[in-house]
Amino acid sequence: MSQELPPLNALRAFEVAARLQSVSQAADELSVTHGAVSRQIRVLEEQLGVALFSKDGRGVKLTDAGIRLRDAAGEAFERLRTTCAELKQQQVDAPFVLGCPGSLLARWFIPRLDRLNRELPELRLQLSASEGELDPRRPGVDATLCFAEPPWPADMQVFELAAERIGPVLSPRSPRFADLAQAPAGALLGEPLLHTVSRPQAWPQWARAQQLDATRLQLGQGFEHLYYLLEAAAAGLGVAIAPQQLVADDLAGGRLLAPWGFVETPARLALWVPARTRDSRAERLAEWLREELAG
Repeated sequence: MSQELPPLNALRAFEVAARLQSVSQAADELSVTHGAVSRQIRVLEEQLGVALFSKDGRGVKLTDAGIRLRDAAGEAFERLRTTCAELKQQQVDAPFVLGCPGSLLARWFIPRLDRLNRELPELRLQLSASEGELDPRRPGVDATLCFAEPPWPADMQVFELAAERIGPVLSPRSPRFADLAQAPAGALLGEPLLHTVSRPQAWPQWARAQQLDATRLQLGQGFEHLYYLLEAAAAGLGVAIAPQQLVADDLAGGRLLAPWGFVETPARLALWVPARTRDSRAERLAEWLREELAG
């Protein structure tokens, strides 16, 4: 049968007092009162049934039993301090693994990756792309960046970064560009619209926000991933729909245009971090992302 250890607080108070050979100095190191240290030592002596300190003039000195416990406690606490320091250093040295949908990674994140690495070098960022259903709880991932709708699960710390805004985009290379660029939003009801099979609700969601009859939408060519959809739009194959963040660089460069603007959806671009994780790098990354999106 295992023997029960004395209270850890009492052992800690004794170890410091024994190492410093002073109750007063122990109180200073532990940021408690002289009386609090003395009480913890008395608790320890009562539980062990031996005296650990004896009077020595106006001070105290260790008894033989105290010397034995000092050596054992000192070694144990030093091993704990060393191990904790190693674990903290291991966390700092390990890369920060970020899960991210491939389309978001390719169209928004990678163009900003060099700046992020310069401004947050301590992250040692490692990216994990996926086009399937992202699981922010999967092992080996420190955080996940994705669009999702609240409410947020209790076992995740979620940093909301920006509201999702979606809208139709098309290329100046499109044969229909001249006819559509100045037309009202309702003109899209007669167009064979490019879409993704992974998000069939995008076009109806946009149409309802524009007070259009979503049942009149005509879906044309479908694509498995958003990245391919936007490449098709940029090639002039038709009108696509996408989050504003993912086409921001294309709009700035004139590769795509958004004549009908964007509408806000209930979704948010957010950084998901398992609540069990205690890594300050996640908060720094969230703040950088928030500022980058705002800028």
